[in-house]
Amino acid sequence: MNMLISTIGFNLMSFGFKIRNFFNPPANILEEAKIKPGFYILDYGCGPGSYSIAASELVGKLGKVYALDIHPLAIKKVKDIASKRQLENIETIHSNCKTSLPESSIDTILLYDVFHELSNPNAVLEELYRILRSGGILSFSDHHMKEHEFLTKITANDFFKPLKKNKHTYSFVKKNCVII
Repeated sequence: MNMLISTIGFNLMSFGFKIRNFFNPPANILEEAKIKPGFYILDYGCGPGSYSIAASELVGKLGKVYALDIHPLAIKKVKDIASKRQLENIETIHSNCKTSLPESSIDTILLYDVFHELSNPNAVLEELYRILRSGGILSFSDHHMKEHEFLTKITANDFFKPLKKNKHTYSFVKKNCVII
């Protein structure tokens, strides 16, 4: 991301997300990503963990959720919530780009409301392409950008192609892969 927000800014954002989650629960949004038990998920730019926590319930004990963020407070918040709820299938990653995950190891990537903040979106898309398995889904939403703007950027490097426009998100797949 371009810059780290302050502690006050992070806490205000977290409060805003609580209000958003009340009116539009993360589980409702994640339905569009077609997450199944046993899936491996990356929540890229996880913030305070709303989607990570909801996804951990969907993937169950056989699945895994990686919650990645550049902000140390986001990582701490996700760890705290996971610990309190005894969610053993969540692992945090503190990074601004690289995930350190194995190639083709992720079933679904959640890229929600963070793309507009990325300082090097092409490097991030290259990393996401590397870790997404063939047939996996990049579930995307960013209300800070116009549709044509993010569609152009996500498809520009021939990493991803649009699969479906959902009610709240867009689904992309890796280019040159077979959908089963």
